[in-house]
Amino acid sequence: MVNESRTRIEDLEKQGWVKQFVANEPRLSEAVDLYRESGFEVHLEPLAKGRECNACSGAENQEEHGECKVCFEGFEDQYKIIFTRRRKDSKPSEDDPS
Repeated sequence: MVNESRTRIEDLEKQGWVKQFVANEPRLSEAVDLYRESGFEVHLEPLAKGRECNACSGAENQEEHGECKVCFEGFEDQYKIIFTRRRKDSKPSEDDPS
């Protein structure tokens, strides 16, 4: 499951999506509205289940080995990963000379 989640995130990034942060309600809806008002497309991705942390639980070297999700364990279904990318306008802006 961890590798599937990582592959999914890599696929989204190849499509131009930028991972922002993980949130649940009410901050999730507030962030989505703010990003959309700021001219971004928003994609919400479910938070993968299971532990993915090798760094924060007493590992000797604190190199990044993935994202820690221990705090979300058992509540993954309540959280979403927010991805954004600039909205592609169908018409040129007024500043565009073409």
